Amino acid sequence: MGLLDRFRRPRVRRPAKDGYRTGSTTVRAADGADVDHLRTWVGARRGVEGFVEPRTAVSDVTLLLVAHDGEWTRRRVPSVRWAHEFCNRHQVPSYDAAVVGVPQRMREYNKRKKQQGIGD
Repeated sequence: MGLLDRFRRPRVRRPAKDGYRTGSTTVRAADGADVDHLRTWVGARRGVEGFVEPRTAVSDVTLLLVAHDGEWTRRRVPSVRWAHEFCNRHQVPSYDAAVVGVPQRMREYNKRKKQQGIGD
């Protein structure tokens, strides 16, 4: 540190205009591919239940579908209402994940897959 450095103003770091260095994220909206995936997934499995996950700072509203054996998929959806209506149209019971959590069979499925070395 030089003698005159004490008298200089500290440099103020301005956030990047594109948000890249600020840690802010851009949340991708649900699209047709997400809806097609959910529709196909529900049709190919039995005993499916839907868990609607609310918007967070990191992600938009998502629909978590869990089959009878614990296999699951999660995709972004346009809104909480849309997710419940989707489940009703496909005769899938739906729940608010913030209230009921996720089913134990999903956690057991993840544990089995991890032990098999799948999904690392």
